[in-house]
Amino acid sequence: MDFEESSTKLVSHEFLAVVLAGFGNELVPLTNDHGDEPCPKALLPVANRPMIDFPLTWLEQSGITEVLLICPTTHRSSISHHIHSDTSSSSYPSLHVDVQTYEESPDEPIGTCAVLKHFSSRIQRDFVVLPCDFVPPEGLSLTSILNKYRIESNLDGAIVTSCWLLKVHGPDRGAIPGEWGSTGSCVPIIWDKKSGTLLHIDTPDDRDRNSNELEIRMSLLSRYPVASLSSQYTDSHVYVCKRSILDILHQKSTFDSFREEFLPWLCKIQYQKTKQEKYGRVLRPIQANATHALALRHSTLFSGPLLPQDPSSRGSSSPSFKPVLLRIGIVVHDTGFAGRVNNIATLLEVNRQFLTRANYTLPTDPENRALIDAKSQISSDSMIGSSTKIGERATIKRSVIGRHCVIGKMARVVGSVLLDHCVILDGAKLEGCILGRNTRVGAKAELVRSLTQAGYEVDAGATIRNEKLEVSDWTAGPQGTDSDGVSQEDEGL
Repeated sequence: MDFEESSTKLVSHEFLAVVLAGFGNELVPLTNDHGDEPCPKALLPVANRPMIDFPLTWLEQSGITEVLLICPTTHRSSISHHIHSDTSSSSYPSLHVDVQTYEESPDEPIGTCAVLKHFSSRIQRDFVVLPCDFVPPEGLSLTSILNKYRIESNLDGAIVTSCWLLKVHGPDRGAIPGEWGSTGSCVPIIWDKKSGTLLHIDTPDDRDRNSNELEIRMSLLSRYPVASLSSQYTDSHVYVCKRSILDILHQKSTFDSFREEFLPWLCKIQYQKTKQEKYGRVLRPIQANATHALALRHSTLFSGPLLPQDPSSRGSSSPSFKPVLLRIGIVVHDTGFAGRVNNIATLLEVNRQFLTRANYTLPTDPENRALIDAKSQISSDSMIGSSTKIGERATIKRSVIGRHCVIGKMARVVGSVLLDHCVILDGAKLEGCILGRNTRVGAKAELVRSLTQAGYEVDAGATIRNEKLEVSDWTAGPQGTDSDGVSQEDEGL
């Protein structure tokens, strides 16, 4: 019998991963439909990879094999095609991804709590919740978060382990329009460093009651007199959860947001006796026996939150240590770049961060290399997708260029992100822009810090600054194109 193989199989079925993929309202107009074709947020590229690939690869590396991916009904076909296509199967071959849908409209988004309650019948074991837009840092493995949960759930009844990241500092103020969002939303949190316990999260209701001060219960401070307070961390929205918290969610029907409502409420159970008595039986924490607790207490690798010796055991030959019940764990990660690509600002910044990690060389295979003119100027901190054509004396700096794009003669692209199939005609200039796929920029046009919806056309010679350009009432293709959608002007590039 192969014991190593059997152990791997047991671990792989220990957790179910629940990946949430929404509409991406904060990424409009990039997520607006292209005609009748949807543009799912989960498939928006980061460094020329669909963003859903990052969390799925991270999950596979941890040994998890079962994934429940939840997305809007209109996005199911596109996401399923990507996940089960030959191009993506090599990225995470051991994952079994079950794509499920829910009815939602961009105007009425559904919160994480509602989604988890709706699909609770499919979640029959401890689970990991994470968003489709999470780009993990290179130095943080999901295995380390799972291991913390494993130890603490067996020792002291920990029910959730969350992960918080140091805020990403993006471009200087004024480098991007304010309506693009910010590179990370931080809220004040309090945690105990020694035990890795999350104690308090400041909520919108807390700020409404008192915007200038934090209101902390004395019961919290008496139990954790030495705690850390910071407003420099952002929630990764990665949570390892005990299955029984779904039973609590069904009782708390008014909760919509997991991070703003449910998680702060769970933190209060740790030091509010009445809540422990009311919900303890539902959550059913695993109690540690005396031998287990004593062994962990003397371990050189563990500094867990065991309380002082139980008074009833004083003087006995086998002391018993009382565990903290219903605890919320926290992993705080301070190094490396990571973030959620949940708005335009972070999309641009995450792409820029990938360009600084390593120097990207031009395609070396003869077929793709032949499409790049020898007289073009491409900086080493730029990324060029496959099958992209770059014309004579074109300049590309600090930019990500997607696949099957066309960059014309004398065109200039600086600090920008171009999705697949974009066409930039001769002499056009782009600076700090993000272009949706199939965007066409006319000759000698100039775009500065602007966004385009998929399929948008910028007129030749136009000058546009700080705009979100959306297609409206556009059902016909661009004029002057052949049956394949390529203009005569483009063919000459």
